[in-house]
Amino acid sequence: MTVSRSTIERNLDRVYRRISAAAERTGRNPQAVRLIAVTKAVGLEEAQVLHTLGVNDLGENRVDDAREKVEALSEARWHMIGSCQRRKARDIAALFQYVDSVDRVELAEALQRRCDEQDKTLHVLMEVNVSGETVKHGFTPSEVVTALDRMRAFDRLNVDGLMTMAPLVDDPEETRPVFAGLRRLAQDLGLTELSMGMTNDFEVAVEEGATQIRVGTALFA
Repeated sequence: MTVSRSTIERNLDRVYRRISAAAERTGRNPQAVRLIAVTKAVGLEEAQVLHTLGVNDLGENRVDDAREKVEALSEARWHMIGSCQRRKARDIAALFQYVDSVDRVELAEALQRRCDEQDKTLHVLMEVNVSGETVKHGFTPSEVVTALDRMRAFDRLNVDGLMTMAPLVDDPEETRPVFAGLRRLAQDLGLTELSMGMTNDFEVAVEEGATQIRVGTALFA
């Protein structure tokens, strides 16, 4: 998939305007919402364009596909946004600064061990399956407290907050209870980062308190 600079620039401006409008509807500062540009469907050239346009947070969901981009744009903040396999923990620790999809304590243990070997610290988000869909990864809301207590013992991992993925639905309004549920859970736990919302529903997520949104299609289509 090859996308021109002018298309990316136009789409990025549109996404920023949508973020601003959603934030202002609920009295939030748009600057409190971090855009993570998901570059998994495009190549290095498009990722470089985004970075030159000021997008510092870039997200990938496969280690092997991400390597070339991460090594070429080492000054960017790279987020692992996909499901992680423990056997890939060494590479994840080496390539990424953020892991936004820690869905089990065993994965956190593996990342802790590999970070210790590499003398590195990772910022992580706990993935929570708020919607209860069987096809989705993540802790159940009832598991989060115990899991967080265990993960806070890992000195190589900074648990910044929570992440969730809402169901794919035609009406974004239907995702609101999922995002509101994650916000309440984070507040109860004293966590400040909320990663929720993608191309189809990020405006609802921003209205419900998202501090990070993951957008790919809206930047490149």
